[in-house]
Amino acid sequence: MSSPPDLEGPWIEAGLPHLWLPYTQMKTAPRPVPVTGTAGSRVILADGTQLVDGTSSWWTACHGYNHPHIVGAVRAQLDAMPHVMMGGLLHEPVCRLAERLIGHLPRPLDRIFFSESGSVSVEVALKMAIQYWRNRGDASADAPHTAFICFDGGYHGDTTGAMSVSDPDEGFHEAFRGSILPQIRLPLPQTPETKARFLRTLTEQRHTLAGVIIEPWILGAGGMQFYSADVLRFIRAACDEQDMLLIFDEIMTGFGRTGTMFICSGHGVVPDILTLSKALTGGTLPFAATVSSSKVSEPFLSDDPDAALMHGPTYMGNPLGCAAAHASLDLFEAEPRMAQVARIERGFRELLEPARSLPRVKDVRVRGAIGVIEIDGLDNIPWLKTRFIEKGVLVRPFGSIIYATPPFILNDEELEQLATAMVEVTAEWAQLPRAA
Repeated sequence: MSSPPDLEGPWIEAGLPHLWLPYTQMKTAPRPVPVTGTAGSRVILADGTQLVDGTSSWWTACHGYNHPHIVGAVRAQLDAMPHVMMGGLLHEPVCRLAERLIGHLPRPLDRIFFSESGSVSVEVALKMAIQYWRNRGDASADAPHTAFICFDGGYHGDTTGAMSVSDPDEGFHEAFRGSILPQIRLPLPQTPETKARFLRTLTEQRHTLAGVIIEPWILGAGGMQFYSADVLRFIRAACDEQDMLLIFDEIMTGFGRTGTMFICSGHGVVPDILTLSKALTGGTLPFAATVSSSKVSEPFLSDDPDAALMHGPTYMGNPLGCAAAHASLDLFEAEPRMAQVARIERGFRELLEPARSLPRVKDVRVRGAIGVIEIDGLDNIPWLKTRFIEKGVLVRPFGSIIYATPPFILNDEELEQLATAMVEVTAEWAQLPRAA
C-alpha cells in the first residue's frame, strides 16, 4: 500500500506548531509519526507501512480498529440523534445501556453516572464519596470526610482531583505540587508491616476520610505492577470494618484486559464505587462511567435539592458513545474475547520468556493480554520507539518497562511478531552505550 506524496507529512509541518502534545516536551521531541488509517490490529502510516499495534491506542481498541459492527452502530445513531443533553431530557440508548452494563456487574453496583473520559469518571467518584458523607449528616469540622487513602504507584488521571490521588512520580503532576489537595498515600498492604500501617491509618484517620481508591490487581501507568487479589480482599474487609467507602478504578483493566470482564466480578471483591472508560466503546469514542452501589446512592435520594450529586458534563450520556458501547458489549457477548485474551496470555508467557536472561532485565511478567519486560534503568526511549517501528510494531516504553497491551483480536502471526520484537529490541538496547 502506498500513499500520495501529500500524505507524507507536510500537514504535520503546518499543524504541529499550533498543537499541544500529550506528555511531550515539544521543543526537543522527535516529530510524531504520521498516521492515515487503522485496520484490525494495525495502524497504517502515511507511507503505507502497517504496524501491529501493541498499545491498543492507550488500552482502548480491545476489538481492534474499524470493527464493522461498532462502525455501523455509530453511523445509525449519527443519523438518528448524535447528541442531546441529559438536562431534563432522556433517550433510549442511555437507558438501555445503563440496564445492560449493570447486568454485567456484580451486585450491589446498580446506578451509573456517564461522562466523557476516565479522569472525569474518577472526579465524579471522588465527589460522590465526599458528598455521600455530607448527605448522611456525618461530615463536620471535626469529621470532614474529604481525604482519600491512595497508593504508591497508583495513577487515576490528569484532572486535578484524579491527580491528587495518584502517585506524583507516576501521575506526571510534579509541576502542580502545592496546588493539589493533599491525600494519604501508602504502600500497597502486601506485607505484615504495610498491612499494619494501612489498618492503623484507616482507623486513626477514619473521620477525615471519604474513601480508599485503588487500581485493582494491576497498577497500570505505575509500571504495570501486578499484585495478589488477596490485597483487595484485605482492603475490602478493612473498609467494611470501618464503614469506609472503597473505590475501584478499572479504567485500564475493565472489559476483559486481564481475562475476566471486570476484576471486581472475576475475583468477588466488589467496591462501593467503580470507574470505567477506555475499552467501554471499543476504542471508538470518548465515554466513561462511574458506577455506585445502592449504599452510596441512597443518601442522594432526598426532598432536599442540595442533596443531588453536583456534577453534569455537557456530553454526559452522549448517544453516539452509548451506541458504540452497546455494539462493544454485543461483541463481548457474541465473539470469544476471553478465549482470545487467554491465547494472548499463553503466547506472551512463551514468547517473552527469553527476555528474562537478557542483561539489565529485572522481570518478565504477563497477566491476561498484558506483557511486560521490566528494565533496570530504562533510557534511550526515543531510540526504542523508532526501533520498534522499524520492526513493524507500535510499542511505547515508559518508566522502566517495555510492555504490550494489544487488541484482543491479534492473530498468532501478529502476536509472534509483537512479542519477538519486544525481546529482540530489548536485547539490542542492552548493548547500547548508557545515556549520560
